[in-house]
Amino acid sequence: MQPETTGEQSRVLRYADISAQGLENLLHRYGMKICCRVGDQTIPGSFWGDSEAGLVADEVHVRPDTPVHSILHEACHYICMDSARRSGLHTDAGGDYDEENGVCYLQILLADELAEMGRSRMWADMDAWGYSFRLGSAQAWFAHDAEDAQAWLISHGLIDATCQPTWLLRQD
Repeated sequence: MQPETTGEQSRVLRYADISAQGLENLLHRYGMKICCRVGDQTIPGSFWGDSEAGLVADEVHVRPDTPVHSILHEACHYICMDSARRSGLHTDAGGDYDEENGVCYLQILLADELAEMGRSRMWADMDAWGYSFRLGSAQAWFAHDAEDAQAWLISHGLIDATCQPTWLLRQD
């Protein structure tokens, strides 16, 4: 469930705050595209609505006010889902608990690829937005409770043994 907007959430990094080219280059490595809407137009493929990123096929739909964490989260769903789900993707990425953890872990890794973001900012923005982790924060989860997410990503060839992205999509 999407949380209600709070003052803390209003301070998260938004698409308008970063280099669009840097994000486009990152997603292009996975064969994905960014499609930006203007103003407060409805975002196609947005599961939660409002400013949340949308996912339709290989396109991540955004507005200037879309949080970067949301963009990377939806992109990571595309990366982490199997090819059968990817072929019919529109709005609901689906997936199970293990895949969702893999998505969260990978979005943190990919945040390091954006000059304006980095993992520390991603952790803070995830916490501000209301991502829920058993240890109380995204950083604590990543450091002390994400071994299963890391193993899942390695087993699907999405990161290597040194936890670096392989720039591949899940194929099974």
